[in-house]
Amino acid sequence: MVGRKNWLFAGNDTGAESSCRVFSLIETAKLNGQEPYAYLLAVLSSLPQVRQSGDWDSLLPWNKLENGKN
Repeated sequence: MVGRKNWLFAGNDTGAESSCRVFSLIETAKLNGQEPYAYLLAVLSSLPQVRQSGDWDSLLPWNKLENGKN
């Protein structure tokens, strides 16, 4: 579970929004049976290709295999 003391280190509104996005990705990955680190690694390494093709749905955790790769 994320939260509690993690919120103390946001620093400002922009930092809090960034933390919220990352924590949301982690919790969504967990809910979909993904290992969070592997999922984040797969998403972040896939971003350059997705920005060119626009296939954002391919990054969603329910579209990733158990090992975090398509």
